Amino acid sequence: MSDTLPLGVTLNGIERSVEVDPRRLLVEVVRDELGQPGTHIGCLTGDCGACTIELDGQIVKSCLLLAASANGCEITTIEGLAENGELTTIQQAFWDEYGFQCGFCLPGMLFAAKDLLEVNATPTDGEIRSAINGNLCRCTGYDTIVKSIAEAARRMAAA
Repeated sequence: MSDTLPLGVTLNGIERSVEVDPRRLLVEVVRDELGQPGTHIGCLTGDCGACTIELDGQIVKSCLLLAASANGCEITTIEGLAENGELTTIQQAFWDEYGFQCGFCLPGMLFAAKDLLEVNATPTDGEIRSAINGNLCRCTGYDTIVKSIAEAARRMAAA
């Protein structure tokens, strides 16, 4: 009997397959076997958001999932957010408005912003703060993150 299971995923648009220990967390496999270091290992309890990815179109905290459960799924990591090598409007707004410092919380913040702006094109500051709840940042005090998301919404509405 094998100690590993096959894992086949579409990672940032590219078909990938690896053998995984059935006890490994998805965050570990994404980083170690699939080479996406932007997906961070933080709290391992789902509280910080540093491990956030998109799994079949839904944002999830990859530290809460076993890697084997993602077999056959489409995964987008923070490395896969850019469009044709160019920053998305949200990423550019974070850059321009200083919405990050160390970058550790960035996966959770960017995916939360993307998720919010897909359903609410003109969020209030309160709605933005609610959307990023569950993502911890120890550098910015959140004000520049909220400002970045609001700016991204403005830019997207003007486009």
